[in-house]
Amino acid sequence: MSGFLSGSVDATRQRILDGTVEVFRKKGSSFTMNDISKELSMSKKTIYSVFRDKESLLFNLVDYFFNTVKIDEEKINNDESLSTKEKLIKILGAMPEAAVGIDFSSINSLREKYPRVGKRIEERLESGWDSTIALLKKGQDEGIFRSVDTVVFQMTFEAAIERFLSTNELKKAHISYDDALNELVNILVNGVCID
Repeated sequence: MSGFLSGSVDATRQRILDGTVEVFRKKGSSFTMNDISKELSMSKKTIYSVFRDKESLLFNLVDYFFNTVKIDEEKINNDESLSTKEKLIKILGAMPEAAVGIDFSSINSLREKYPRVGKRIEERLESGWDSTIALLKKGQDEGIFRSVDTVVFQMTFEAAIERFLSTNELKKAHISYDDALNELVNILVNGVCID
């Protein structure tokens, strides 16, 4: 019986997170729990039985987003049809399909209102680099990437993403987050390529 209940809670949790992504796409960070309730045709009481408040929901949404990226990263790493360069490009540019097209310019206001969520974004950006660094080193061993300091490479990527999320500069320049991420990846990967 407890397995059934647990599965039901997991399904509800997943549905709420998916619904939150959709509401975030439509309304940005100013969405309310009522917006999620309407989107999902689900009572707020049910939402609050899974997530105690908006901050808890957002904190879990950060993990949901990054965990999905890690799953995609693993698939990319195991795809033998891709070259090392192609894998590096795809891993650095990995984004959950559900997040494509979201305006991330409102993340900064979220971080100010919910510092714990901002800290979690920072922690997740700075962790889980092992497979990316391994690809950089593999490319160096294969002679397709020049020798670069992997710490500087990682810090450059993290700093750029941090800047994308903490300012409205992309929005002012009419550049989507997706396009900015792709351009960043191309700059970094082409910058380490030998050709």
